[in-house]
Amino acid sequence: MIIGVPREIKPDEYRVGLVPAGAMALKRAGHQVLVETQAGSGSGFSDDDYAAASATIVESAREVFAKADMIIKVKEPQPGEIAMIRPGQIVFTYFHFAADESLTRGMIKSGAVAIAYETVTDRNGRLPLLTPMSEVAGKMAVQEGAKYLERPMMGRGILLGGVPGVEPAHVLILGGGVVGTNAAKVAAGLGARVVIMDVNIDRLRYLSDVMPANVQTLFSDPVMIRQQLALADLVVGAVLIPGARCPMLVPREYLSVMKPGAVIVDVGVDQGGCCETIRPTTHAEPTYIVDGIVHYGVTNMPGAVGRTSTFALTNATLPYAVRIATRGYREAAKEDAGLAMGINILNGKVTNKPVADTFKLEYHPLSL
Repeated sequence: MIIGVPREIKPDEYRVGLVPAGAMALKRAGHQVLVETQAGSGSGFSDDDYAAASATIVESAREVFAKADMIIKVKEPQPGEIAMIRPGQIVFTYFHFAADESLTRGMIKSGAVAIAYETVTDRNGRLPLLTPMSEVAGKMAVQEGAKYLERPMMGRGILLGGVPGVEPAHVLILGGGVVGTNAAKVAAGLGARVVIMDVNIDRLRYLSDVMPANVQTLFSDPVMIRQQLALADLVVGAVLIPGARCPMLVPREYLSVMKPGAVIVDVGVDQGGCCETIRPTTHAEPTYIVDGIVHYGVTNMPGAVGRTSTFALTNATLPYAVRIATRGYREAAKEDAGLAMGINILNGKVTNKPVADTFKLEYHPLSL
């Protein structure tokens, strides 16, 4: 199989879909790897690094898309890339379809096989290809939130951990999954008062056992969320429903109870976000203000730490990529039901029910 790795073109995206060692592994498995020139520069990999790993360097994304049987990317195809995707071509990347109808319809029209990192599952029902980026995003959410709490950034002028004699910030984390857990670790480590809210009692019990004393767990309901928002200096949206749009937990009216200059970092923005007033932003212009509250909605947070993120991502995705390339997506999906969960669109048909339901499209079970 010919595998293509284009350069990411989403603004401020510095990751790359495959490290040189991955190209070498695919080559050893009997496949050819095409890498667009400078695709790895944002992560610190030169064309020479890929060439030394037996990849072929090509001059344009058009050549990559024209020749490759499978495209390995990081972020969802941009409009210009969708136009180059061929029927039957495998595209293996993050899609987050439920937050983007035009992307969904574009991939349906392309006739391609869209395998989404974020819905591949393992035997325990976890999301192994989403987890590494969720870990990065969770840690970055507090890092970025702390920065935007500074007064020059239009925040409240609060130091997250405080100092002796001055109280620390109050950090509210909505969701106790991978993002929320990593956000809580960083916030607690900096000395903040942290509250994690979730609807899963067993998860809250676990977090209560493993987290330090400055982390409190609370069951999530609208009344308690509103009460906690009134106390919060920093809110981290860390809610995820695999393949579906995030539930809206913070309606605009709740902003009225928050402190002026408080910060919301909604990590789930690429799935629609859990805050009604969140919208996608970029690293170049990451924040905006609604009703006195600073909103941070960068959709590719891990892209800012491209080298760390690329290694973390490809450590997880490479075994799947080798399996798809070697066995073909049909056989690989038959052998691994969790990988089959990653096939969201197949030859013009939506095979992921949450995506179909979101846009009222016809759902075609993969088994059929």
